[in-house]
Amino acid sequence: MSTGVIIALIVIVAAVVLVAAVLTLRSRGPQRGMSLKRRFGPEYDRAVARHDGDAKAAERELAERVERHGDLRERPLEPAEREQFEARWTAAQERFVDSPREAVAEADRLLAELAGARGFPDGGHYEEQLAALSVHHAHHVEGYRRVHRVARVSGDQDGGAGTEEMREAMVEARALFEELVRPAHHDGGRHDGGRHGAGLNGGRRTPAARGHLPVFHRRQAKES
Repeated sequence: MSTGVIIALIVIVAAVVLVAAVLTLRSRGPQRGMSLKRRFGPEYDRAVARHDGDAKAAERELAERVERHGDLRERPLEPAEREQFEARWTAAQERFVDSPREAVAEADRLLAELAGARGFPDGGHYEEQLAALSVHHAHHVEGYRRVHRVARVSGDQDGGAGTEEMREAMVEARALFEELVRPAHHDGGRHDGGRHGAGLNGGRRTPAARGHLPVFHRRQAKES
């Protein structure tokens, strides 16, 4: 076989390999996007919105989160830890009526501490903690983001969120709290992802699970 024929065959094989690689990458693109969309749910849409509709950029960000935090294993809480967190959350809810700003700030601190206790990055690194939570609790992480934002804004005595906005943030944040505080096995092994306010401690609804923030008219609420 002549040198020219060998070179031609090498060129043809290289071209075939290149085309196959391009086709493989193209086929994996939509598949990865669908996989991330299923995993992150509403968090996927928020990422796309933050990137001004650029789905590819959003998918790169979400894929990086999975690479950094996907192997994280959540540490179970000891029964005494769980009871303490539940008692603090119930107290924050009860405090809301008279001191909504302080209650929201406590809810923000409590979620940070609870996530840290479960093995997520320390609450002192909020963005990293939030990213890790979004990988494992994507459907409820927005509640933490919202209560954190409201707590920071409400700390400004010259302005800040209104009482109703703070109340809504507390309600939304409670879903993530319930997911993080519940035992790994509860209610006979049934797990609904915390989307319907499932009970804690083997099906018994604890104060944190059954406690609701006060429903009051705006004129009755005290602005602190």
